[in-house]
Amino acid sequence: MAEVYQGSCLCQGIRYEIHGKIGDIVECHCQRCRKANGTAYATNAPIKVADFKIVQGEHLLKKYQSTPTTQRCFCAECGSPIISIKQETPDLYRLRLGTLDTPLTQKPTLHIFTAYKAEWDDICDQRPQYAERPE
Repeated sequence: MAEVYQGSCLCQGIRYEIHGKIGDIVECHCQRCRKANGTAYATNAPIKVADFKIVQGEHLLKKYQSTPTTQRCFCAECGSPIISIKQETPDLYRLRLGTLDTPLTQKPTLHIFTAYKAEWDDICDQRPQYAERPE
């Protein structure tokens, strides 16, 4: 049986489903992720584009070109970040895990861009930390 996850934005205007696996969970501390999420880091995981389906509120999903190769997609009503689209990985989205409604048993695997982490935040776990994106 296929894995099915459901998620939504804060105002519930956008609802989505994922019919497939959620990849390795990464906590990104880069400044763009911090600004896009308003937090110390973003918790993201890759999902296949083909597995992702918006079941309600597609008209509310807005895209912002944050770099020449990255689009950040969010709810136009409440501002919740949903996914990002990276030009170099056209078959994958990066899901913002805070929007999941289905419980997830996976745990984060690593921290990236820790050279840019918020000075007021401490990383208090034993997961690997990378100053930039690991190769």
